[in-house]
Amino acid sequence: MRKYILCSLLVFTVVAGPVLAAEHEEPARADARSVAGKDKTDSAVAEKSVATNHSVSINGRSYAYKATAGTLTIRDDKDVPDASVFYVAYTVGEGGGSEKRPVTFFYNGGPGSASLWLHMGSFGPVRVVTNGPEATPPAPYQVVANTDSLLDKSDLVFVDAIGTGYSKGLPKEKDGKPADKDENPNKRFWGTDQDIDAFGRFIVRYITVNKRWNSPKFLFGESYGTPRSAGLARYLENRGVALNGVVLLSSILNYGSRIPGLDYDYVNLLPTYAAIAWYHNKIPNKPAELAPFVEEVRGFARGEYSVALAKGQDLGPAERDAIAQKLSRYIGLSPQYLKDANLRVSQPRFRKELLRDQRRTLGRFDGRFEGIDADAAGESPEFDPSSTAISGAFFSAINDYLSRELKYSSEVPYRMNAGAAIGEWDWRHTPPGSSRKLPLPAMVGDLSEAMRTNPHLKVLSANGWYDLATPFFATEYDLAHLDIDPSLRRNLSFTYYPSGHMVYLNLDALKQMKGDLARFYDSALSK
Repeated sequence: MRKYILCSLLVFTVVAGPVLAAEHEEPARADARSVAGKDKTDSAVAEKSVATNHSVSINGRSYAYKATAGTLTIRDDKDVPDASVFYVAYTVGEGGGSEKRPVTFFYNGGPGSASLWLHMGSFGPVRVVTNGPEATPPAPYQVVANTDSLLDKSDLVFVDAIGTGYSKGLPKEKDGKPADKDENPNKRFWGTDQDIDAFGRFIVRYITVNKRWNSPKFLFGESYGTPRSAGLARYLENRGVALNGVVLLSSILNYGSRIPGLDYDYVNLLPTYAAIAWYHNKIPNKPAELAPFVEEVRGFARGEYSVALAKGQDLGPAERDAIAQKLSRYIGLSPQYLKDANLRVSQPRFRKELLRDQRRTLGRFDGRFEGIDADAAGESPEFDPSSTAISGAFFSAINDYLSRELKYSSEVPYRMNAGAAIGEWDWRHTPPGSSRKLPLPAMVGDLSEAMRTNPHLKVLSANGWYDLATPFFATEYDLAHLDIDPSLRRNLSFTYYPSGHMVYLNLDALKQMKGDLARFYDSALSK
């Protein structure tokens, strides 16, 4: 669900403000058992962190901050070390962040993706420069100070899922026997509920070690990070960690409603198809403004189009022709093609067909991006140009940045993704009020419970108009079924941007989103 992409970096001291002298490696923290030598696992995975000092200018004001790259160990229910979790924290204030200053935990999705996308592209103090919606040329890449960073509103902690970055599961004894050397210790965290538990334990560990229990707390998840956030909000509430806010970027909260081939998948994709066709000037008599046009398509999708699909083969020829004509005016494909496709155009087909006359395909994560296939007559795109266009930049940047500027050394390379994780993922989830696991994660109930048990929790749903991976109309449907009391509905807000899955790749959208986030944080922190 999420791409695995990266980048190389220019000298941080030039582009992101001076590195103030102090760079040091903090001593590993150890508990009484490891000090006493009673736990060999503890000493083998000693926590470590490296801190460097920097500054960045945001809205004309300079912020001095500490960057801490390090690991924290989480333990299982038997208090045995379970995993070593890598993170990078940016904190403003003495001692690693003020007690009353907000702290936000960021993570990407996949499942099985590291947090480099948000880390190097969104609201951290630096960002890698890309050429979207064009392909970014190869190295050397440029990393610049991020004047739209969220560091003026909150301390920031970017967390890598286990099996990605430098996060890893730890070998464990089983029935008193040493761990199997061929067993992958990351696999026990590859599942919906297992993943939520690991992130929850990390957050509790982080706020304990860094004395941030009394700080306002926010979650910021992208893509699969959004169902993780929904589950985490409930998980943390049940453990005494009341959140102030949750930001859901490019959401997929209910996998059961996103199964390709079912009619509501076509309905949910339709407004995004229309937005992309509008962007590429494929709409007859193109409206001047996108938002009103999309609103008209929403009405058609949930009304005439949905009813027509529900009739199936009982749809009469005249009605079929009428729907095909109207559908063509909205999404730019010919009426005959739409009738040949039984009025149902899959996402790969749309990406191949819209610009077929130009021998171009469209990006899945961002429909603004264009690709060139060897076979222009094919049924679906050969690759995702919105992924390949930025992969070199992001992949190189995180490796160079961590070692060169944050001084974090490792004997193994940073892992951009967990490899086989998505194929081996345990998708089952136990929803609130049930003792039975569902086969696919439907996380709206978790978020609903978190908002009902904490009536002060604010939730922001941020969406890209051109995102075919997690279409905004599907997110609207999911969040319309939270079943929360009318008095709580004001705690949920939506924003939309002229971009795709990674909204921040469009700098205009990045600036717009930063303004929206600033207002969201102010609202969530108001008494």
